[in-house]
This record gives sequence, C-alpha cells and structure tokens, in this order.
Amino acid sequence: MVLRAASSFTIHDLPFTIHLMEAASPLAAWETFFFLIGSSAAALTGLQFVVIALIAESRRRATTREIEAFSTPTIVHFAGVLLMSAVVSAPWHRLLPVAVILGVCGVAGVAYIFIVIRRARRLSSYRLVGEDWRWHVVFPLTSYVLLVVSAIFLPSQTHRALFAIGAAGLLLLFIGLHNAWDTVTYITIELPAGTAGHAPGADDSVPPPAPAAKSGRHRGKK
Repeated sequence: MVLRAASSFTIHDLPFTIHLMEAASPLAAWETFFFLIGSSAAALTGLQFVVIALIAESRRRATTREIEAFSTPTIVHFAGVLLMSAVVSAPWHRLLPVAVILGVCGVAGVAYIFIVIRRARRLSSYRLVGEDWRWHVVFPLTSYVLLVVSAIFLPSQTHRALFAIGAAGLLLLFIGLHNAWDTVTYITIELPAGTAGHAPGADDSVPPPAPAAKSGRHRGKK
C-alpha cells in the first residue's frame, strides 16, 4: 500500500508539496509585512540624498563629524531594516540561522549606537538636547536590544519573537524617517543666518560665531 502511494507521486505534485512546506513555515505569514517595511526602508534611503543635497546648499556647510553623528546613522537604520526584512523573507528550512543572523545584526546595532554617542560628544558645534538623545540614542538602542532578545527566543518562542522583530524593524523605520525630517526642517527653517561664515569643510572643533537670536526649538546650537 505504501509502495503504491509512493509510486503515484509524480513530478507534477512537486510544486504543491513545496507550497505546503512554505505554508507550514512560521515565517511565511510575515512575508508581506517584512516586504512592506523592507521596501519602505529602501525607498526612504533616497530621502537621505535629498537631506545631503540640502546640507550642501545650505548657508552653513556641515562637517564630516556632524554628518557621521546625525546623517549616517539614519542610513544605517534603514539598511538594518532592509537587511532584517531580507533575512526573514528568505526561504529558510530552519529558524536557527535566522536567529543567528538577526542576533549578530542586533549586537552590531548596539555597538554602533555607542559609536554614535562618542561621535556626538566630540562635536563642539552642537550639543544634544533631550529630543536628540531620545531619537538618536534611546529609541535606536531599544530597537537593537529588542532585536537581540527576539533572536535569542526565536527558535523556542517563534510567534512572540516575530512580533518583537517586526516591532523593532518598524521602530527603526520611524526613527530614520523622523531623524531625516528633523534634519531637513532644521536646515531649511531653524538654521541661524549668523553661521554663514562657517567655511565648508572647516574643523568643527572651532565654534561658529554666535547668532544674534535663537529660535524656539533648536538642536543644541551653541
């Protein structure tokens, strides 16, 4: 009887069998979600090119240290969401490789946030205010720590861990969007005209001339 059932299986039944195997994977239910946030992260990366173009045309040119502290992390967050989405959407047969890769990404993200903190503290032309600390340090660090914890529990608590991974990716997406928009509004609206004398590529260890007046909300301008 078993031999008869085996002999009745043909090559035409192979696509249906593969479809059943994919449907049985817990990652299959999340394919659309991670496709959406991954494609959004890839599209929003182009927003940073607009931000850099605005910086280049602004009255005060940003230095390399300022770009590394405020603009580069946004690209890293978007790239992290894209990588996370690609890993989860890949046709894995086991969850352990997914957990390992996501865990490594989370640890790398945590380490990078401490690099961002060091770069921001070295700036003399800016001082981080409360909102900057939240959106550039606290929220990204929370996302990457959540990604590490979720990766640890992914093989054993798959359903809950996938919700946490999705939350981490979505939070990173909104963090990058907020920081990019915050930079654009600061350059176009709140940048004091008194900084026009700051030469392009000048060392940010020398504070720029103090403006005559300050707007209500500013990014720690001295």
